[in-house]
Amino acid sequence: MAASCNGMLSENEIKETSAAPPKPTPPPKPKVSTSFSDVLAFSGPGPERINGRLAMIGFVTAMGVELANGQDIFAQIQNGGVPLFLGTSALLSLASLIPLFKGVTVESKSGQLMTSDAELWNGRFAMLGLVALAFTEFVKGGALFCGSVVRVNGGVRDSGDESIVELV
Repeated sequence: MAASCNGMLSENEIKETSAAPPKPTPPPKPKVSTSFSDVLAFSGPGPERINGRLAMIGFVTAMGVELANGQDIFAQIQNGGVPLFLGTSALLSLASLIPLFKGVTVESKSGQLMTSDAELWNGRFAMLGLVALAFTEFVKGGALFCGSVVRVNGGVRDSGDESIVELV
């Protein structure tokens, strides 16, 4: 830009200099690593999520079987629970790892109600619940709800009912 003879800028030159600077382009999103060692690293996206998902399924299943059959968690494992656990673990681990290896993050699939943080916290509480259930049943020496569930003519009622036929 050249200044006029008196050293002052003309109106056109002032408009050119006062134009808004170009907006900087937003930085690109960091590339998600899809290598096996990064996905399964201690602080990677895989381990806590997979363990949390397994704990959620395990806790609900353990409580359901205990309420239905009256078996504590240790009896469930002894009565064929190991193959079911291994099969469920393999299936859920693969289902969790495939999107991670494709570069899809859990955060990108979060909605308003079902967020990735909620899944992490639910998984953490399920892990604690599963350990607490096993510890309580070990100390108690049997199922947590043993004696409180009874069968009456094929139906299930609580032990306060007067028409108790057999304890489960």
